[in-house]
Amino acid sequence: MRLDVVDLKRFYDSDLGAAASAMIRRRILALWPHAKGLDVAGIGYAGPYLEPYLPDARRVALAMPGQQGALPWPEAGVTRACLTEEFALPFRDACIDRALLVHALEESDSLAALLDETWRVCAGQGRIIVVAPSRASLWSLSDASPFGHGRPYSRSQLARLLRRHGFEPTAWAHALYAPPLRWRAIAKSMEAWEFMGEWLWPGFGGVILAEARKQVLVDPGGRTAPALARAAAAPA
Repeated sequence: MRLDVVDLKRFYDSDLGAAASAMIRRRILALWPHAKGLDVAGIGYAGPYLEPYLPDARRVALAMPGQQGALPWPEAGVTRACLTEEFALPFRDACIDRALLVHALEESDSLAALLDETWRVCAGQGRIIVVAPSRASLWSLSDASPFGHGRPYSRSQLARLLRRHGFEPTAWAHALYAPPLRWRAIAKSMEAWEFMGEWLWPGFGGVILAEARKQVLVDPGGRTAPALARAAAAPA
């Protein structure tokens, strides 16, 4: 069961949430410094991470799952958010250049359908970034943040999942090395924790970020990359 959108907003409005989103956003921008002229979509609760792309992207839209609920986004200007079903994203085929999935995979009730829909709407050269809680972290065990809810992932688990649904991982990053405590001192020192964590224990951040590109293989029978990947992985 997904966290309610009100709970997600409450977290991101808190000191810990604001600091955490700044650290995750820093890693996203290192992978995607800009999106000039591109069509960008967020899936899940990705609003806090999409805002840097609003000035230059051709289009930016946020698809928020019905089980989670939706709020107007951005807070100022024209609303770009919509309420949708995970298995029926409101975008035409191959129209999205960049898709950002945050608070999406770990609590999805329709995980396979969500990833197949993401594959469908991504353009031929489309790329995605998945932000998911890391299995090897305190954040996945704590109720202090939304990253303590749902299914955490290891890097190998996330890679297998993405390949099974037609995406090839191209880059990895971690974020959130501070302990998941609602102490103001932790929030204020989050950047220092990130600096130390990236040098001392780089694989133990609270979240994993996986960038992946769409695979566009189609066999003579008409099966697309997700179907081919699952057929190849099925036992003989």
